[in-house]
Amino acid sequence: MYFLVYCAMRVMGKREIGKLSMFDLVVSIMLAEMAAFVIEDIDKPLSHGIAPMLTLIIVQIGMAFIGLKSRRLRLMIDGKPTVLISRGVLLRDEMRKQRYNLDDLLQQLREQNVDSIGDVDFAILETTGKLTVFPKDENASNDSNSSGSNSDSEGASSSRSKTEKNQIYGFSNIKYEGLPLPLIMDGKVQDQNLEIIQKTRFWLKNQIQNNGILDFKDVFICSIDHNGKIYVSPKDEKK
Repeated sequence: MYFLVYCAMRVMGKREIGKLSMFDLVVSIMLAEMAAFVIEDIDKPLSHGIAPMLTLIIVQIGMAFIGLKSRRLRLMIDGKPTVLISRGVLLRDEMRKQRYNLDDLLQQLREQNVDSIGDVDFAILETTGKLTVFPKDENASNDSNSSGSNSDSEGASSSRSKTEKNQIYGFSNIKYEGLPLPLIMDGKVQDQNLEIIQKTRFWLKNQIQNNGILDFKDVFICSIDHNGKIYVSPKDEKK
């Protein structure tokens, strides 16, 4: 039975060991319970435990393969990451929804060598329970402070303050201050993310064509980071 459970974990992939989402945790617990059920009751044949274990393994592998093609299914099973800190501001409503207290937050910040919430630009609670932290860019803040102190005209400073609300420092052509966003996933355009960065499909088509890809369906992943940098990975790496 030990070797069966070991083989089951190997077959389900390293994903089970590397991270445990809610679905992964349920599968792991059920496998352990089924194995214990057979071991404790000697009178029952092993087939009473092996059959449901194999069924559970097949279901898990099947869901994993379907999840590779369906992002909607992935979000339904694993859930969505939650932003707890945005631009250095604590989102207490989100913390309350996740029942995530300050002690948990400070502990996970310390584990990533961050001693102050003020040093954090973004903090995201992943579906695995791990906290991903993006520290503030000190160079960007210094540049913005120096540009503000050297402004001579009140009109110029007021116009700059208006544009900076919707633009990234140093990237006036990209009106996006948020987290890195996927724009195309598995050949499917994420229109809601295009709306966030105030761009169109025509603009996105030009971006992927600059990377030698003609159609959206030929893109495996296309994303934009907070600096406006585009990353494109084709489905066919030979392209």
